[in-house]
Amino acid sequence: MTTPEIKALISLLDDPELAPQIRGEIENLGEAIIPFLEESWEETLDPQQQQRLEDLIHQLQFEGVQQRLRVWRDTGGQDLLEGMWLLNSYQYPDADLQALNRAIEQLRFECWTLMKPEMHPADQVQVLNHVIFRAHKFAANTQNFHSPANSMLHRVLETKRGNPLSLCVIYLLVARRLHLPVFGVNLPNLFVLTYRPAELPLTFYINCYNRGVVLSRADIEHYVGQLGVTSQESFYEPCSHLDIVRRALRNLQVGFEKLQEPAKAEEVGQLLAILLEQDSE
Repeated sequence: MTTPEIKALISLLDDPELAPQIRGEIENLGEAIIPFLEESWEETLDPQQQQRLEDLIHQLQFEGVQQRLRVWRDTGGQDLLEGMWLLNSYQYPDADLQALNRAIEQLRFECWTLMKPEMHPADQVQVLNHVIFRAHKFAANTQNFHSPANSMLHRVLETKRGNPLSLCVIYLLVARRLHLPVFGVNLPNLFVLTYRPAELPLTFYINCYNRGVVLSRADIEHYVGQLGVTSQESFYEPCSHLDIVRRALRNLQVGFEKLQEPAKAEEVGQLLAILLEQDSE
């Protein structure tokens, strides 16, 4: 469609009788039409029309996130940064994947300058702890634990405050770029990392919510015992990137529920369902 044709189509949203049909035609055009909808929003002074345009823009953006999340899932969910960016783009459609990549790369470079080839794994972890938690002062957001911002990677990188999962994701992304055998571990009420080299009988855990403190398996067993839940081997084993983004979506859903925003919580639930579809097949 030409620009004049698109603008004429959007103008028909003002007609109550035609609006449902026109909305369907606009939705078929996809996200490419969003700039024209935004331009129309700026040009109208009618609050009701502005709300209709806002709702339509959001619907198109949400459908775009759903589509990209399915593609990410179907291609194996290998790129954790991309998965977290997709979650990020639900609330912040203009979030820049390359900006996230540059921020992670800067942290990796700073760690790399302090790394030595002969370093013991414990010393490697201390380098990451120094750069992430001391130099850059990333820390737990204990005052607003359930805030949706804690699940938004670009907000965590900006504010330096996050929940256990988002802090672990940043740490994990940096560690893997340094070729360290670090993986995520799903615990009840907590997310941690494990350092697990393939060639050495050495395994320990890293609690990023407590500034990278190193834990043993016995520490994890004690934690699980205190919760009074039945121990599972999955509490001690690496999880997939798909598992990590699923958990991030659950955290985000709870955050919106705590804020009494049921519509957003429902939409996040729809995104989560996309990543759970494989489990039900």
